Amino acid sequence: MALDFAAGCIGGAAGVLVGHPFDTVKVRLQVQSVDKPLYRGTYHCFQSIVRQESMLGLYKGIGSPMMGLTFINAIVFGVQGNAMRKLGADTPLHQFLAGAAAGLIQCVICCPMELAKTRMQMQGTGEKSSSRKMYKNSLDCLVRIYRREGFRGINRGMVTTVIRETPGFGVYFLTYDTLTRALGCNAYDDYIIPKLLLAGGMSGMASWMSTYPVDVIKSRLQADGVGGANRYDGIADCVRQSLRREGWRVFTRGLTSTLLRAFPVNATTFATVTLFLMYMREDDGGLKDCESMQPDLQHSSL
Repeated sequence: MALDFAAGCIGGAAGVLVGHPFDTVKVRLQVQSVDKPLYRGTYHCFQSIVRQESMLGLYKGIGSPMMGLTFINAIVFGVQGNAMRKLGADTPLHQFLAGAAAGLIQCVICCPMELAKTRMQMQGTGEKSSSRKMYKNSLDCLVRIYRREGFRGINRGMVTTVIRETPGFGVYFLTYDTLTRALGCNAYDDYIIPKLLLAGGMSGMASWMSTYPVDVIKSRLQADGVGGANRYDGIADCVRQSLRREGWRVFTRGLTSTLLRAFPVNATTFATVTLFLMYMREDDGGLKDCESMQPDLQHSSL
């Protein structure tokens, strides 16, 4: 269990460093105004942020996921491993259910973390150095939101987070399990690292595609009220307004940057976690396949 948590922490940190710039682009594209859009697409958004806000602009809000994902990965690994032990047989259905359980429980940390991240990412849009920052850092952001809106405020977007994370993690674990079996991963295979990278990256992409429309609504709800009055009364109102003003394509806004982020982030996380566990457990007689490299014969990541 301790190794599961440690591996999750290390893998989560590696994934954040690789993927945060793509996440910043995703959020900017998801919440920008349809009447006065700042960005024409993924590449233009990247280019504009670097030009107007420097490279550091791509890493705005990284403090929140760097702290939060450490705990989230630890929770996911622990819960998923325990769930599989309770369920017994290692079947595709059990992989999905264990992943879904892990996704549901980690929402307690994930929702406030992503709220702070989103608010920080939207702060100072188009400015290299803003002299009127509302939030000093991610922690200050959550404290200010709590003082202004209470417990409900720091959990804004919780329902959409649960709707996204529960099936998303189920798909995630199921896809990884299927791919590692199909690729015939073996701890002593010369191509073990490329296989892990491929399985992890594809699992992340599959997970995001399965629930992406919900993520668009979540981002809009969590960014609502930044720099002005609230526009949405709730989930249904946000869906209704978004569809009426922008059509069905609104639910794919930012998808390109998300998938570009999903592959390297999840490939890095899975490879880091799996290799860490492989070497740490080597004293127990070695490992034979990808399943045995995972905590308690399971697979996990964000």
